Amino acid sequence: MPPTADFPDVRRPDAATVLVSPWLVPEARFQRPAADAVLAAWEDQPRPDAMLALATFLSADGSHVLNYAQWTDDRAHREWVRTRRPAAIAPVDEAVPGIRRPGLTRYRRYRSHVPEERPAARPGFLATPVFATTGPDAQRALADTVVDLLGRARVPGLLGAHFHLAQDGGRVLNYAEWADASARREFLAGGTADRLRAAIDALPGVTAAPAVPVEHAEHATAGGPARPPVSGYQLYKTLVNVPSPRPR
Repeated sequence: MPPTADFPDVRRPDAATVLVSPWLVPEARFQRPAADAVLAAWEDQPRPDAMLALATFLSADGSHVLNYAQWTDDRAHREWVRTRRPAAIAPVDEAVPGIRRPGLTRYRRYRSHVPEERPAARPGFLATPVFATTGPDAQRALADTVVDLLGRARVPGLLGAHFHLAQDGGRVLNYAEWADASARREFLAGGTADRLRAAIDALPGVTAAPAVPVEHAEHATAGGPARPPVSGYQLYKTLVNVPSPRPR
């Protein structure tokens, strides 16, 4: 099945593990070639049935490609890494020299907020707030707090907030689907965002964290923009290896 322009089905029930990895590129013009190379590498090799889908996103600041991969289980992915990854990565490095890979984080989706009145339109923008946490209790407390608060609010343009818990207990990723970037900007300027910030600040063991580890981020130049605290993305392409069993 060739890559499509559809967002992945984040809530598919067979995706027991989610692998999220940013690939930093030397310049913004290398984003698309890097994403094309990784998708081509997957198309050109036998894919295990445990590999369900791979979505590639281009960061709005031009610094990296975000890979969002869904697998049935970690064992199958680790076996692929052991036996097939070097051969799959080599063509990407040849196509785009200078890519840096801070590493992947293994997540499991925990809870989602999807408005009942969600329109049929596909998302136009992805934001990925990330939080450092001190363990599973802090992870669940954060996700539960935000999902419950969003359930009592009306946020125009928010199509879904899907909370992913890192398997080591140290991070939470909010995979937030928006109608467009302007809807998110309007949300951030409103009262619901203020209440969310206050609620999160009151949680023990939770601190905001960069989506890309700071040791791998470029320092802003005197005349250039600083890296945004929350990365925003446009979907590039999604490769679906196994169709989702859940009706969309």
